[in-house]
Amino acid sequence: MAFLLALFSGGCAKREIANLDSKGKNIICFGDSITFGYGAEPGGDYPSALSKMLTLPVINAGIDGDTSSEALRRLETDVLDREPLLVIIEFGGNDFLRKIPDDVTLDNMRKIIEKVQAQGAMAAIVDISTAMVMRQYYSLFYSLAREKGAIFIPRALSGIITNPRLKSDFIHPNADGYSLISQRIHRAISPYLIQNSLRRKISG
Repeated sequence: MAFLLALFSGGCAKREIANLDSKGKNIICFGDSITFGYGAEPGGDYPSALSKMLTLPVINAGIDGDTSSEALRRLETDVLDREPLLVIIEFGGNDFLRKIPDDVTLDNMRKIIEKVQAQGAMAAIVDISTAMVMRQYYSLFYSLAREKGAIFIPRALSGIITNPRLKSDFIHPNADGYSLISQRIHRAISPYLIQNSLRRKISG
């Protein structure tokens, strides 16, 4: 088993992230309307679609309209108190719309990640920037992920924001769009969930 872990760690997963040995129980999707599933019927959100691809419990902790500052205030009750194994963090859209300075958004995201990791959970950042809007967030969030040892999930809305068949309105996906987002997130987090499972088996 140790050989398999070493092989997988050196091959499929791109780099080491913090808390690969997380002992948490739940995957928590922490975000705004994109996580909440605005524009889709109940069950059409991306966390629901993601839960069908995984054997672990997936909790939707998305709130429509949330900014990174509002997210920080509800982090403990909505995330940290719920035995997180991995927290998938998706914010920035409402900060952009409300013209919140980038350094404030980045500082809030850093604090969220630090608190998640201090709890012993893995953290992932979902980038929802596009070529048209929020372009600065890509490099900011990428650098933050590298700094903190978090998973970076780039361009989650790529090909969705410009495709009317995948949207419910100007900016929000529909169920098909959220399904595509879930596939991208699943692809990004799977190597680390497998490593976590292997480490648990070795230590357990």
